[in-house]
Amino acid sequence: MDNSPTSLFDSYEQDFKQTIDSIREKVDGDGKNERGEQRKAALRRVEMELDEADEMVSQMEIEIQGMPQSIKSQYQTRVKSAKTELARYKKVAKDLHAASARADLLSNVGGSPFRDVPNDDGGAVSDRSRLLAGTALLEDGSRRLADSQRIALETEEQGADILGNLRRQREQIENSRDTLRTADTSIDRASGTLKKMIRRMYQQRVVTGAIIAVLIILIIIILWSKLR
Repeated sequence: MDNSPTSLFDSYEQDFKQTIDSIREKVDGDGKNERGEQRKAALRRVEMELDEADEMVSQMEIEIQGMPQSIKSQYQTRVKSAKTELARYKKVAKDLHAASARADLLSNVGGSPFRDVPNDDGGAVSDRSRLLAGTALLEDGSRRLADSQRIALETEEQGADILGNLRRQREQIENSRDTLRTADTSIDRASGTLKKMIRRMYQQRVVTGAIIAVLIILIIIILWSKLR
């Protein structure tokens, strides 16, 4: 397992590039060329992948905070480039959504729901009726867009809260790691002190044994001289 300070960043960046490639294929393919429900489905998938890519960029920013200062600047440049690319595809997706909405509006205004409604002259539906219907559809689209923006803001706030919690948890983990390092250092010092005490104890035992041996020899010599 790679434990380098940039390994997670590189992993998130690789996932981001793969997601962007997938988004590019969809906006250049079904999102642009298809019509109707197929196009809407492709755009929904694009929105989901854009959210995933946004989360990956946020994780990359978090990983930068723990990098050494010597390499942090070059990785910040890479994050900035990723943000620029993500913003570009968000704009493309927004433009495709707008184009799809316009196409649906034109299709509904000039389509079958109004062809069978006669006007006073017995002809097709009047321009006024079509205009009113188009206005209603436009208002409905505006309401849906407002709801989408509200949901996006709520999701962004939730994401910010999650990122804040992740940062706090990261700080707690780093503090715990520092505490463990300090404790490990203290244990090493205590172990060294105990080893010194044990060595001194053995030295004292050897000295004490030597003194006792000398005393015994002296006693034996004295006794031998007395008896002689």
